[in-house]
Amino acid sequence: MTTSFSWDHFAEVAASAGARAAEIEQDRTLPSDLVNSLIDSGVFRLWVPSDYGGEQADVHALLDAIETASYHDGSTGWCVMIGGTTALNSGFLPAEFAKEIYGDPRGVTGGFGMPSGTGRAVDGGISVTGQWAWGSGTNHCTWIGGGVLIVDDNGEPAALDDGTRAPFVYFDRSDVELLDTWHVTGMKGSGSTDYVVNEAFVPHGRWVSFATSPEPVVDGPLYRFSFLGALGLGVSTVTIGLAKRAIDELIELGAKQPTGSTRSLAERPSIQSDLAIAEAKVEAARSFVRSVVDECWEAAATTGSVSDEQKRRIRLAANHAGATCTEAVDLCYLAAGGTAVYETSPLQRVFRDVHVATQHGMIAPRIMEPLGRMKFGLPTSTAQF
Repeated sequence: MTTSFSWDHFAEVAASAGARAAEIEQDRTLPSDLVNSLIDSGVFRLWVPSDYGGEQADVHALLDAIETASYHDGSTGWCVMIGGTTALNSGFLPAEFAKEIYGDPRGVTGGFGMPSGTGRAVDGGISVTGQWAWGSGTNHCTWIGGGVLIVDDNGEPAALDDGTRAPFVYFDRSDVELLDTWHVTGMKGSGSTDYVVNEAFVPHGRWVSFATSPEPVVDGPLYRFSFLGALGLGVSTVTIGLAKRAIDELIELGAKQPTGSTRSLAERPSIQSDLAIAEAKVEAARSFVRSVVDECWEAAATTGSVSDEQKRRIRLAANHAGATCTEAVDLCYLAAGGTAVYETSPLQRVFRDVHVATQHGMIAPRIMEPLGRMKFGLPTSTAQF
């Protein structure tokens, strides 16, 4: 069964999420009917191979969807990002598991990639125990994954017979327990709770091991693009959508006349300057992202690979977008004055959401260090690029 992505349907669903932002925050997860509408739109299958009924679209297609959803509601945009980017694994999984997980037109996946769990070799696969944080959208996932460190019977790091040491594995949904830990300042509705498994059996090969730079099972520029770079771009695009919303909210407040002032916000030179600076930051960040994506997509399509320097630039564009768009949100939030602190103001939610988004490891400030080191021409590990 093939699922076709409908941009018009998706745009309507994203806008409806914005109207339900307060409900989403209160429930700390996306409403089931909203999730069903997102699934119906096909957005979670944009990066799923056509062999499994997905769109196998280009990188921009999902980034545009993430930006649009994030503009209306940060938590919805975050869940679109997690489900959409995790689906890139479908091009690397062994075909039998890819079909099982992603052949379902209503399937949604998510999980946390860092190896927070341990796996021991058993007959036919591995037995996994562990707890993972940041399980965004896991409440509506049909399959949940987690990064795993392979260990021996003494708990020491080990490798499977095929050399696998730290795979991202997929758990049967019934093996996963969701914990109630998501009590946070922003992205409240993303349901990014902790989750645990206890001696969960994972059959051999139901995982992707990017530490060994695997060849894609399904070929094409989408799966020759930088996997980690694509995830970083997804996270940063959430901040682009949020920053664009912050700018529009400040414009909407332009007629506000601050206490003790004879001029509206729009008439004050300092606010005019802040708005212009915020606009320039967001447009520059977005243009950098799109330019790098175009460059690397062309390389993946024509040469079959993306160079280490191009991967570095992908991560640079993603990190720059996250930091710069957060600066733009801060400018708008401060310029709006006291109005922005009330729960009725979308600006306060955007402010909280963007500062949670930037805590994601894919766009953390520390990433800039190896990016700069490599630019100096110094020996640099590109394993995480």
